[in-house]
Amino acid sequence: MGPWGLPLLVATLAGCVFPARGCVICDPKVREALNSLEADYLPGHLEANHQKKVMEKIKQAVEDFKDLPIDEDSYMGVVDEATLEKASWSLLKDMKRITDSDAKGELFVKEMLWMLHLAKNTFASYAAQFQKEAFCPNKCGLMLQPLIWCSTCQKQVHACRKSKNCGKREVKVHQMEDMILDCELNWHKISQGLTDYSFYRVWKNNSETLVSRGKEPILTKTMVRPKDAGTYRCELGSIQSSPATIIYFHVTVLPKRIQEEIPSPNTETQDETALGEVAVDLPHTTVEPQTPKPEQLLRRRLFGVLIWGLVVLTVCVLIA
Repeated sequence: MGPWGLPLLVATLAGCVFPARGCVICDPKVREALNSLEADYLPGHLEANHQKKVMEKIKQAVEDFKDLPIDEDSYMGVVDEATLEKASWSLLKDMKRITDSDAKGELFVKEMLWMLHLAKNTFASYAAQFQKEAFCPNKCGLMLQPLIWCSTCQKQVHACRKSKNCGKREVKVHQMEDMILDCELNWHKISQGLTDYSFYRVWKNNSETLVSRGKEPILTKTMVRPKDAGTYRCELGSIQSSPATIIYFHVTVLPKRIQEEIPSPNTETQDETALGEVAVDLPHTTVEPQTPKPEQLLRRRLFGVLIWGLVVLTVCVLIA
């Protein structure tokens, strides 16, 4: 490449990285890596008269990752900590790959330009995935989601407000078994500012009795009886004045399960009928005599021969 090659690459680097996607500059690890690149790597891998300008353009490109059009489907100017962590790790990995290759001069600028070009697509996919799946995922209730504003790098709590009433659930349980009411929703674990789960018994006159309160989202009642049937209400509190979630449970207590005992095939039948029980005559069946086995017939014949031998011996002795 001619003498104008490196200055031309620097100009291309300045003009081709806008607009990038994401806000990884908010991560302290990224800022530390950029400072190390400037202080430790560039002095031995780039001409002195180009170092300052190239580094300024690299930092500006990373800072401009926050400049995106607001779009409900891809980017709203905020990310969560998990998305920022993935984006930062991807950028740091690519920067390390370039520095480990010991690229110098024009090759270094080319590698950095191509890496930032690929990073735009990576950050775009992370932002879109967060916007689609992780941003305000609650379908009901009040979710307090910690987010990072890319324009200022400030971390704030965003209140995602939906209908507090999360519906009614039908629960059926047999008598003398355990009743389990689960009040936890998927987004409860990632929400901030939540307090306690409170379970109430709702009576027909709309009055309520507190059954339990605590961090446990499940209410368990053992050996339920017909009197335990009815309506229950679960309320998840928050640091704000209104509850985060309200769920109703309509409990139906079914009759006790009938367990049939199957007699063992080795159980012997009794000849006598127990007192108070009614004997049932069963039809008689003809039992055919069993044919003796060959071993039994042989024993019988040998035994007969032995007897006759003793009789003959006794007679001979008497005659003698």
